[in-house]
Amino acid sequence: MTFSRPPIAHRLSRGFTLVELLVVIAIIGVLVGLLLPAVQSAREAARRMSCSNNFKQIGLGLHNYESAYNRLPMNAGGTKSGGSGPNNSLWLSWTIGVLPFIEQQGLWEQISNPYGFERDRVTPITPPYPSMGPPPWEEFYAPWLTQVQTYRCPSDPAQIVAGKVAFSNYAACAGDAIKEQHHSGIWHDGRTGSEGGWSSWSVENVGRWGRGAFHARHFTRFRDFQDGLSNTIMCGENAADIGQQREVITTCLIDGDVERRSPNYYETSGALDPDRPGYWAESATLDNNLNHGRGRRWSDGRPQSSVIVTIRPPNSYNVVENHGSRGLLSASSRHAGGVHVLMGDGAVKFITESIDSGDQTHVPYGEPNPGSTDLGAGRASPYGVWGALGTKASREVISEEF
Repeated sequence: MTFSRPPIAHRLSRGFTLVELLVVIAIIGVLVGLLLPAVQSAREAARRMSCSNNFKQIGLGLHNYESAYNRLPMNAGGTKSGGSGPNNSLWLSWTIGVLPFIEQQGLWEQISNPYGFERDRVTPITPPYPSMGPPPWEEFYAPWLTQVQTYRCPSDPAQIVAGKVAFSNYAACAGDAIKEQHHSGIWHDGRTGSEGGWSSWSVENVGRWGRGAFHARHFTRFRDFQDGLSNTIMCGENAADIGQQREVITTCLIDGDVERRSPNYYETSGALDPDRPGYWAESATLDNNLNHGRGRRWSDGRPQSSVIVTIRPPNSYNVVENHGSRGLLSASSRHAGGVHVLMGDGAVKFITESIDSGDQTHVPYGEPNPGSTDLGAGRASPYGVWGALGTKASREVISEEF
């Protein structure tokens, strides 16, 4: 007897051909190409929302500070030079005073009390640093090297550098004038211009140019916002310099005549590279010290680090008289098309680069101011809606949405 094996059913498997694989890969590539911009856009939208939330927290901190002390924190404050021991020469940023109101009580306690350690936070030093710390550019003082995340915009690519002062992407609004607004009539030792024999920049003479929410070495109060808190910019974004020294929105050109020139002067002076929008020409005189760059020192109340003015539109160039001094200091950000600003009422708004910035041929109010007998004191801002938003008591009428 013979037995036959039952047939084994099987099916031959057939793979993809090379052409089919290439087609599939091409389709996947096209889909990734289509989706990637959407993913990047979604990520930037999330970063922009996080930046707005940071600003809202800072706004709450400023309002709580004003409620507690009946005034806003001083920019360019601290301890004066000429006293006993180290001091910070009245150059501390407004961001320091806000610390205990944005859940940074621990850092505030380190700064407001004597601090007795090296920057490694372990090695004791004698004598300790004084209350309110040394100058804000001191790189051996650990609190200045501490990065406060609330002061960083997530879209900003700047990276903290070991042993260097940490960053801030949010700056105080000083208004639409330049004249002497780095010290506002008060010297580093606390003397006024009149006391020091410099009557041309006495408190009385230059105080009228403190038209913004913050006025260096002076306190301002919400009662000073005669234009209304909702119509006045309190702070604006400030992109940090990342070493691309020719990039317009983050670098500073040195020009001793900046307060005497029209804001648009540098567009036609040859200072800008005509072939590369957003960059200075090779012949421009720049402050090449990266530590002097915009946003590089959160603790520093000097204008390059902690101030914007509403003269040039957002994401425009920055020009200073010299390091640490006054100038055209534009609001800037890494967000496409504009910047966030914090209004006096705590609202955060996104201002586009195309906002009305008025007459860019108008020399900033102050001394000297050609063609004016009163130097512009008390007048409405010549810089359109943008300038009007920067002034707190010039009674401009803002009739359009911004």
